[in-house]
Amino acid sequence: MNRNKNFQSAKSVMTKRIILVDGMATAKEAVEIMRDEKVDSLIVKKRNDQDAYGIVNVHDFIKGVILLDKRSEEVNVFEIMTKPVVSVPASMDVRYVASLLTNVGIRMAPVEENGEYIGMISLSDLVLENLLF
Repeated sequence: MNRNKNFQSAKSVMTKRIILVDGMATAKEAVEIMRDEKVDSLIVKKRNDQDAYGIVNVHDFIKGVILLDKRSEEVNVFEIMTKPVVSVPASMDVRYVASLLTNVGIRMAPVEENGEYIGMISLSDLVLENLLF
């Protein structure tokens, strides 16, 4: 089997939408953004150039708000986000993306090209948008 023939990059299967949120936003505000934008995660903005991006997703709201019986208006995104973000190069083969995401134990990551986030890739994308299936 010629593996090059079946090569697919992260860029070719990613979702092209990146939605940013401020770390000071409340969990309630962040979930409202996610509902409005129909996304499962938000990238948390850097506070300054030396800072790293964060990410917040549905799992974080469950762990940091629901299971702790907190009010979503009283929890800030920075308290429940994951930081720094694990990102994948746009040119990475989807097989390696799958390996990275599963080995790190995450469901999605931003796709990076030339130092910029250009989209998001999820485990679902790796199956549903994959030409091998």
